[in-house]
Amino acid sequence: MANIERAKIVASRVLKEHGVLQPPVDVLALARGQDIRVVFQDLEDKISGMLVQTGEETVIGVNARHHENRQRFTIAHELAHATLHPHAPTVYVDGMMVHFRGEAERGAEPIEIEANAFAAALLMPEHFLRDELRDQTFDMYDEPAVRRLAQKYQVSVQALTIRLMELGLLHGLPPQVGRA
Repeated sequence: MANIERAKIVASRVLKEHGVLQPPVDVLALARGQDIRVVFQDLEDKISGMLVQTGEETVIGVNARHHENRQRFTIAHELAHATLHPHAPTVYVDGMMVHFRGEAERGAEPIEIEANAFAAALLMPEHFLRDELRDQTFDMYDEPAVRRLAQKYQVSVQALTIRLMELGLLHGLPPQVGRA
C-alpha cells in the first residue's frame, strides 16, 4: 500500500533542508545537493527517465526529447525513488542497478504512486500554493490564470490542475469531479 503522506512529508523536508522558499523549485540543484548527477539523453519516447545506482554514484537519466516541464517532473519522480526507495527492486545491467520508468510504470504500483506524490509535493508545495491563492478564488475555467500559475511553477497545466484539485484549491468543479 502506498504511503502518500510519508512521501509528502519527505518532500517538504527536502525543500526545507535545501532552503527552497519560492517557486520554481530548482530540481537540478536539489539532485546535486543529494550527490545525484542528472544527465539528459535521447531515449525512446515511452521512457521518461531512469535511476542508475552504481557502487560509487547515483545518476538520474532524463529523456532529452520531452518537454522541459515533463523533464522537471521526471527528475523529481526519480529523486523520490532515490530518497524513498533506495532498495527497491532493480534491473542489473553490467553490475549497475537500473530503474527504468515510462508511461506504464507511472501508474498503480505503490512505489510509483508515492514517487508521483513526492514529485507533486516537491514541485508544487502545498504551503506555496495556499499562500499564493489565500485571498483568491481560483476557477478552473480561468485558463489564462491556470496557465500563468503553471508557468510560474514550471509544471504542466495538467499536473497543476491535479495538484490544486487534490488540495481543494480549485473552484468551479462540476459536482461529480474530484469527489470519490
